[in-house]
Order: sequence, then structure tokens, then C-alpha cells
Amino acid sequence: MTGVRFIEEPARSIPVSAEYDVLVVGGGPSGLTAALAAAEDGLRVGLIESRSFVGGNMTIGLPVLGFLGQKGNQIIDGLPQKFIERLRRERDGASEHRPCPLHMGITLVEPEAVKTVALEMLIEAGVDVLFYTFFAGALVENDIIRGVITESKTGRTAILAKVVIDCSGDADVAYSAGVPTEKGNADGGMQPPTLMFCLAGVDTDALRMSIANAPPEARTYLTDFIPAEYFGQNRQFIVVGMRELIAKAKAERGLAIPNERTIIITGLKKGEVWINMTRVKGTDGTNARSLTKGEIEGRAQIDDIVTYLINYVPGFEKAYFTKTAPFLGIRETRRILGQYVMTQEDVLACTHFDDAIAVASYPIDIHRPSDDGCTLIWCGDCYDIPYRSLVPQKIGNLLVAGRSISATHEAMGAIRVMATCMAMGEAAGRAAKISVRGNRPPADIDIEELRRQQLDHGVYLRNPDGSRAGSPNRAAA
Repeated sequence: MTGVRFIEEPARSIPVSAEYDVLVVGGGPSGLTAALAAAEDGLRVGLIESRSFVGGNMTIGLPVLGFLGQKGNQIIDGLPQKFIERLRRERDGASEHRPCPLHMGITLVEPEAVKTVALEMLIEAGVDVLFYTFFAGALVENDIIRGVITESKTGRTAILAKVVIDCSGDADVAYSAGVPTEKGNADGGMQPPTLMFCLAGVDTDALRMSIANAPPEARTYLTDFIPAEYFGQNRQFIVVGMRELIAKAKAERGLAIPNERTIIITGLKKGEVWINMTRVKGTDGTNARSLTKGEIEGRAQIDDIVTYLINYVPGFEKAYFTKTAPFLGIRETRRILGQYVMTQEDVLACTHFDDAIAVASYPIDIHRPSDDGCTLIWCGDCYDIPYRSLVPQKIGNLLVAGRSISATHEAMGAIRVMATCMAMGEAAGRAAKISVRGNRPPADIDIEELRRQQLDHGVYLRNPDGSRAGSPNRAAA
């Protein structure tokens, strides 16, 4: 077999294991809300997920960013807000939306509670959830997607659907179906992923007060836009900075820390923090070998980061390692080319679109592919996400939601956060429902009907003057 690079696989018949009105591929933040929205009035909705749980990046220790706008107002509502409310009410699994000078707003969530509540909501909505199931290919006839091929312990099977929503995060379905896609910046460089990990035994009050009470000349975090008052007023918080401490640790101990900033996120449990400091440059989240290398490198980076935290950062003197996230946090892979490509200019100009289906406000936040730094650019207010950016070129009966929508590298750096992805998923699910009910492709649905349904379900949309749009139906009631 030496030298053989290809084998011929015999043709075979593949059983059809399920048929749905709407199939959602991927159970992360966008997939969760897409399935819930699509199932609102009785359609047959399926969701496949390669892992044993739903929630995606909400389960790896990250806070949910994006609920609050740059003016302090809440600009993500609807199903994402209902999910957070249920997490708080039933599992004590989420904080309120906390203002943050750097990230606009952070919402802390408990990963295990996310898994439980998200699954409960899907089951209650009648969504047919299938775990341990990998997407393996798109079934396309005459440029129309008819369903997908899956691989699992069961074997290779087909799932058919009238509309498919790609919430894989990597545009896996769209790419397989033949939709044009892009990756990375002009040089192909993609934002590096992070392997999150958790420490317990941290005196978070000592940490925050050491920053709040530090003399001006020691306030290294000021370069990252978070003033001392924030830490004095908040017991749950995020730290981004302490650059000089990292430099000192590297110089004194020879530590290999691939990040110029200390990034600490308090958990909901007392003394628990999540660390967002590993950085695996050159990882391609669409390549299994590259992902494996990234996991290996990410784990290897943790020991030096823990050594730094315990020996240099106040409050970590008695800290101890507890767990790593179940997978790498991927920031960027493929993006589709859709009917409209969102740009950096759209974000920075706070652009209003007539076909807007969600509003976002998170800044352009790019962990630069070529070094250890980060680029942050704010627009000062909100910007719209147009429905056309969820509709791919070339292939019909397919929608895409999440960070792989049609956007440039720079615009994707703004719309990639979880609350925004949930908002896009909600819109995609509702658009798929309208498509099925009206027996017309997603590209041809009545956008005003979609916007009306969004408003009826409490989604935040803007009028041309920037004010929040109201629901005509709610007003009539």
C-alpha cells in the first residue's frame, strides 16, 4: 500500500433515517435558537450535534458577550433573553447582563446549567435532537439542498429536510454543498483559538481590590479600557490587562506565555475563575490534524500560565487547577459568500438595513493571527445584520447562522460573539419556518413578514432613526 494516496469506495445505498421540515446542523448558540424558533408552531424540526450536549461555546467557560450595546442599552432580546432568564430562574446558572467598559456587557453562565436548560427547552419545543452524529456531506440536486449525510455509531445515513440551517460555526454544510466561502484575512490568517481552563480557590475580592486600589502608575489594565471603579463595584467581573506582570514573569522565570494580556473571568461559583490566555496560532478549525495539534499545544501552555497566575497575580496564592474546556474555542474559520457581504464599514457606520433581522453592538475584536495582540474598534452605537447575509449564493433551501455568515474578516470580528449568534439563529429559524409554510425558498420569503414575526417575539430591531422598533401586532393588542 506504500505510495497509495486514494482508494475507490464502492457505491452503496444509504438509508434515510429521518425527514423534517427544518433540519438544524449544530447545537451551539445559533443552532439552539434556530431550532426553537423553527419549532414554534408545530413544524417537524430536527437538530444534529456531534457532541453529547448542546450549548457550544457557552459550555467552555466563556461569558456571553453582546446583550448590551455601546450606549448601555440591551440590544439582544427575544429567545436569547428567554434562555438567560430560564438559566437564572431554574438553575441559578446565569448572571444579569453586566455593563463592561471593554466588552460593553458580559453575562456569566454556568456551563453545566447551559447544557441542561438548553436541552430541556429543545425537548419541550418538540425538536428531535440527535447527539453523537457528525455531518458528513450535503445532498444537493439542481443547486437545491435536499438534506445531509451523517456518520455515527449507527453508520452512514441520510436525513432529508425542506430547509437546512447551517449552524456548524464553520459553514460545513454550505461548503460541502458548493457555496463559495472564504477563510481568514487577506493573507488567509485566522484568529487563533483558545483552550479555556478553570481554577478554584481564587480570592476574587483580593484580586479586584488590588486593581481598584492600585496607584495610577501601577494600573496596567488602563491600556485595556477598564477603569479602577469597575473592579471596586463588581464582585463578578472580567480582567483584561496586567501586561507588565506577564512581561515580568517571562523575564524572571522564562515562562512561555503566548499572550500579552492577562484575561481572567470570574465564574458564578465562589472562588472559581476561567482563564482565557492560551493562544494557538496557525490552527485551522476545519482541519482535524490542525485541531489535534491545537489541542496538544493549548494543553501544553496551561502549566506556565498557572505558574504565572499563582506567583504574580494577587488573589491566586492558593489557587488550584480544576478542569479544561471540552474543546478549543474557535474564533474564526469559513465564512460564506451570501447575497450581501457585511463589511467593516457597515459596522463602523452603524448601518441600518431595510432587511435587518438582528441588531448588534459588539466592537470589531480581532485576535491578530500574526502576533500576540488584539485589535479593538468601536462604532459608538449599534449596527444591523441584514437577512441577505444569512442567505448563501448558489444553493437554495439553505440558511446560515452564526459567525460563518456572509461577512468580511473584520466584520466577522464584531458579529462572532454568542448573543449576536443566538439572535442570528432565531432569525434563521423563523425564516425557515416562513419558507416551509409558504412553500418558497428562503431567498424569496417576505422579509417584512419575517421582521413582523421577529418583533412579535420581542426581538430588538431599529427604526431608521435608531430608536427601537415596536411590534404592530403588540401595539394593536
